[in-house]
Amino acid sequence: MMEELLNILSEIRPDVDFEKADALIDGGILDSFDIISIVGEINNAFDVEINVEYLLPENFNSAKAIYELVCKLLDE
Repeated sequence: MMEELLNILSEIRPDVDFEKADALIDGGILDSFDIISIVGEINNAFDVEINVEYLLPENFNSAKAIYELVCKLLDE
């Protein structure tokens, strides 16, 4: 599942090394349009719904954080 997530992220922003980046939001690497695209792709790919309550910087600062969010939503 992590590999699929990394593929989604790299399709949206091929210029970012998502395996190493850990300040995607705090560092200004991703903007709001990137987040909207990522959320849409994740919702479709993993059949989850990322609601507004989850749109927090700490949930999108790294691929690992995004992965953990998806896992949490899949468990609900």
